[in-house]
Parts: sequence; structure tokens; C-alpha cells
Amino acid sequence: MHAEDLLVYVKAAAAVLELPMDDERVAAVAAHLARTAAMARQLQAADIAPEDEPAEIYRPAPFPVADGSQEVV
Repeated sequence: MHAEDLLVYVKAAAAVLELPMDDERVAAVAAHLARTAAMARQLQAADIAPEDEPAEIYRPAPFPVADGSQEVV
């Protein structure tokens, strides 16, 4: 996507969401969006399989129960 296209997109999205943005803010958001798109392209180009991403590592902390003790997960 070209820089001018990003500016048009950000302005349109801001209008739909009723977010007031001056031209400086629109340019900053468009720059962040361009960087995010570049990172996404790099991730999509990486040769990885689903099993290469260890989703099982995440373990949430125990949720405290009403009596102040912690629930064992």
C-alpha cells in the first residue's frame, strides 16, 4: 500500500469511528500502520509450521477466590 493510500484509509477509518484527527495525527497513525504491515509481511514470509509456535507455554496465574486464598489450576 502506498503512503497516500494509507492516509486516505486512516482518514476514512477515523471518520467512520467519529475520531477527530488533525493531519499530523493522521500521518502518525499511517506511519504506525505502515510499520505494522511491514512486520506482518515479514511474519507471513517466515517458513514456520503451527507446531513451531509453542502456545502451550502460557499458564495464567491462579485466580484469587473470595476467601483470599488462591484457586489451584
